[in-house]
Amino acid sequence: MDNIVNSFVTLAAANTGGYSSIILIVLMIALMYFFMIRPQQKQRKQHQEMMNELHKGDEVVTIGRLHGKIDEVNKDNQTVTLDCEGIYLTFDMVAIARVLKRAGEEGQQAAQPAAPAPTSAKEEAAADAKPADDATEAKAADDDQESK
Repeated sequence: MDNIVNSFVTLAAANTGGYSSIILIVLMIALMYFFMIRPQQKQRKQHQEMMNELHKGDEVVTIGRLHGKIDEVNKDNQTVTLDCEGIYLTFDMVAIARVLKRAGEEGQQAAQPAAPAPTSAKEEAAADAKPADDATEAKAADDDQESK
C-alpha cells in the first residue's frame, strides 16, 4: 500500500507542470465523499426518519442497551419516556438506538394463529394414539431385555 502511495506522490512531483496533481487531489476528495461522507448522511437520514415515527407502545433499545416500551413522546422537548417494567425513565430522542417492535405489529401477530388445529376427529385420534403406541413399544422392548 505504501508503494502505491509513494508512486502517486512521485508521479505528482515529476509532473509539476501538468494537471495530474490536480486530478489526483480531486480523485481523493471524490473517494472520501463516496466512502465516508455519503454513507454517514444516509445513516443520519434513516435515524431521523426512525425518530419521527416513534409512537407510544413501541419497544425500543437505547444507546446504553436499555430495553423498554415507549410511554410518552414529547416532540417539543425532543424527549421520550420509557416504561422499563414499571420504572419510568426519560431520555433524549437521540438516545434511542433502534426500534424492536412497533405498537401496531402486536395486534397483527396476535390475529394469526401459531399452529393450525386438527380439522377432523380422525386426525385428533391419530395424534392421541401415536404417543400411546410408542409407549407400548418401549415397554415391550424393556420386557424383552429383562427376559434375556
